[in-house]
Amino acid sequence: MKIIKLFLRLAIAFGFLSASADRLGMWPKESSAWGNWDSFLEYTQVLNPWVPDTLIPTVGTIATAAEIIFAIFLIIGFKTELFAKLSGILLLIFALSMTFTIGIKSVFDYSVFTASAAAFALSFLKEKYLEVDLLIAKANKSKV
Repeated sequence: MKIIKLFLRLAIAFGFLSASADRLGMWPKESSAWGNWDSFLEYTQVLNPWVPDTLIPTVGTIATAAEIIFAIFLIIGFKTELFAKLSGILLLIFALSMTFTIGIKSVFDYSVFTASAAAFALSFLKEKYLEVDLLIAKANKSKV
C-alpha cells in the first residue's frame, strides 16, 4: 500500500507540473498542448465562457499556481490528505468544465475523471510513507 500511495502522489504531482511547464513554454513545441501562456489563456477562456475576458489571466494564474503548489506538497508529502482532496476537486472542476464546453470525449481521452478519482482515493490512504507529515508526526510525538 505504501508504494501505491507514493505512486499516486508522484503521478498526480508530475501531471500537474507537466501541464504547468507546457503552458509556460518549457516543453518542446512538437510535444506541447499549449506551448505558451497565451494559448493556454485562450483555452482557459473556452473552458470558462461565463468568466469575463478581463478575469481570464487571473483564472489561469490561480489554476497554474494551485497546480504547482499542490504538486510540490504532494511530492514532499505535506498535508497529503488535504492536498489530495484539493487536487481531486481541482481536477473535477476541470473535467466538468471540459464536459460542458467542449464535450465529454476529451475528458475521457485525457483521463481527467481518472486523475480526479485517483486524487480522491489518495486522500483516503492514511499510512504515511516518505512524507514530511511522518517527520512532523514523529517530532510531535517525541515532544509529549
